[in-house]
Amino acid sequence: MATTQADSSLTGEQRAIRDVVREFAVEEIRPTARSADETETFPEEVWDGLAELDLTGLTVPEEYGGFDADRTTYSIVNEEVAYGQLAVATALSVHCLATECIAAFGTDEQKERWLPDMAHGRPVGMFALSEPQAGSNPAQMETTAIRDGDEYVVNGDKQWITNGQRGEVCILFAKTDPDDPSSVTQFLVPKDAGIEVGQKEKKLGLRASDTTGLKFDDVRIPAENRLTEEGKGLSAAFTILTGGRVGIASQAVGLAQSALDEAREYAHEREQFDKPISSIQSIRHKFADMATQVHASRLMVREAARQEDAGEDNRVSAAMAKYHASEAAVDVSNEAVQIHGGYGYVTEFDVERLYRDSKITTIYEGTSEIQKEIIARGVLDG
Repeated sequence: MATTQADSSLTGEQRAIRDVVREFAVEEIRPTARSADETETFPEEVWDGLAELDLTGLTVPEEYGGFDADRTTYSIVNEEVAYGQLAVATALSVHCLATECIAAFGTDEQKERWLPDMAHGRPVGMFALSEPQAGSNPAQMETTAIRDGDEYVVNGDKQWITNGQRGEVCILFAKTDPDDPSSVTQFLVPKDAGIEVGQKEKKLGLRASDTTGLKFDDVRIPAENRLTEEGKGLSAAFTILTGGRVGIASQAVGLAQSALDEAREYAHEREQFDKPISSIQSIRHKFADMATQVHASRLMVREAARQEDAGEDNRVSAAMAKYHASEAAVDVSNEAVQIHGGYGYVTEFDVERLYRDSKITTIYEGTSEIQKEIIARGVLDG
């Protein structure tokens, strides 16, 4: 790809990382993507490759064997991995959410216990905030963790858990007082503490990523497994999720870029009326719209990442980036299918999968409607 305004602001090291991850995405991730989607199995060999590149330690401090990436580098990696396959990028970003929570809120003992191994890819992390009746409003969660001496007893159900089958350590959010919405607290729970894993969800897209429910039935964990003070869990979650939204927005950019590239290659090869369809004005105008959306999304994402790296409040810019980039990913992949015509509707061509996968970026880690509310609050309420 030609250097863009978004790329010109990168350091030499960041460009080198981008190029390495893009090469891995093209040579190692994309060749497995169609099979992984069709069989609904996660490509573990790809995960091991990410670990070899130190990418499973993106949010782990160097002292614990991690990469300790700044948010711009984190954004770049998410974009390029998603260029290969969104399901892999999603699994990676959730793992990184888990390690970031431990790094940010854990004790020295917790960090020493978990982060070195997680930085090397195993155990895989999970992030358990959503529930069957509490998605966009986590304060309504019903899962409880009640103190009993030196332990907490956890009961409840979590839903939409990425890495639910693969994961071995869960960052859990639960109320320490069932009658107090402000009592949400963050805990670290190993799967072998007694977590029951539900069946893998059948999904429109993102099929290679395992998404399950988690059931906690009198699961006992040591009090030392608490990550935040009681009642400080939601504020901790929102802090982490702001950075996570930059990651999801970056993934949307990577998917949209992949759809754009697939459509461009097809348009140059496909002929109608004795000429490539890339010479037809209506098709050319589609590419003008698609390229503009991808470019604008990337600029918004990079700005949100830059603000975080500079220590600025990026809650609104992250919401804008997530909202715009995810909606653009749906639009661009839709147009890529349209450019392919009937071939875009069959699984032989990757744009069909990209279109299915794109929709989830408007939903997870805060729906488009939630992002609009954050943006409006920032604009109107100061």
